[in-house]
Amino acid sequence: MADIPFDKRDGFIWFNGELVPWADAKVHVLTHGLHYASSVFEGCRAYGGEIFKLREHSERLIKSADILGFRIPYSVEEIDEACRTALRAQKLVDGYVRPVAWRGSEMMGVSAQKNRINFAVAAWEWPSYFDPEQRKVGIRLDIAKYKRPSPETAPSMAKAAGLYMICTISKHAAENKGYADALMYDYRGYVAEATGANIFFVKDGVIHTPTPDCFLDGITRQTVIALAKARGYEIVERHIMPDELRGFSECFITGTAAEVTPVGEIGPHRFTPGVISATLFEDYMAAVNPKVVARAATA
Repeated sequence: MADIPFDKRDGFIWFNGELVPWADAKVHVLTHGLHYASSVFEGCRAYGGEIFKLREHSERLIKSADILGFRIPYSVEEIDEACRTALRAQKLVDGYVRPVAWRGSEMMGVSAQKNRINFAVAAWEWPSYFDPEQRKVGIRLDIAKYKRPSPETAPSMAKAAGLYMICTISKHAAENKGYADALMYDYRGYVAEATGANIFFVKDGVIHTPTPDCFLDGITRQTVIALAKARGYEIVERHIMPDELRGFSECFITGTAAEVTPVGEIGPHRFTPGVISATLFEDYMAAVNPKVVARAATA
């Protein structure tokens, strides 16, 4: 399945209010979202038939669209149901769910006030984002050339398609050098995040993570912070300078796709996956498993 191009797959996609055959979920080449990046999206994972933190993802999608100046013509509840419908249509219990909204092709140019706002949801199988063998020893990160932009120059609090251009460039450059991903600094030179995941560091039993003031405060990030606090770990959110990396013992990244993934190397800096990384990985996997959550609720 992984070798089949995404436009050649079987099944159905929820597209503007109805399920359509996968191959028929098409847009025109002059779609505004393609030319001007007027598109927002979410990434959700389903475990055991339940989409983890679905409501939070749907709420963020609507907020992202609002930041980009358009309104998705569906409520949070309708987006939730569209995601569940797309998952069921693909007969998946474990998988990845991608809601996306974009301006259509009615007008072409920077201004597109009259364009239809389209909305679709696709679901597919997506196992571990990183090679399982790499995860055991910690993945390797390059240091990206591009930086996360200032909130004064880009809508950094939106999960907007255009903001991922530099992520794709950076991840491709890292992979071409044998790395799994890349660490991005922000416009001020502080440590920010990986290309599609938030980042955490450990020093003397304390967990440090960059302040999300110019990049997304990820839903997985928030979940892991709550899990760490429940364990009694101290969490420090602050600006982190690159030269501090040499003083951390553990490092891990978090995201819907990445889940909780240990990092063994960032450029010249080395880390050893340890107890905190392993504990939070186990706690996260327990939290996303609906059977474990149900047992805990009735215990």
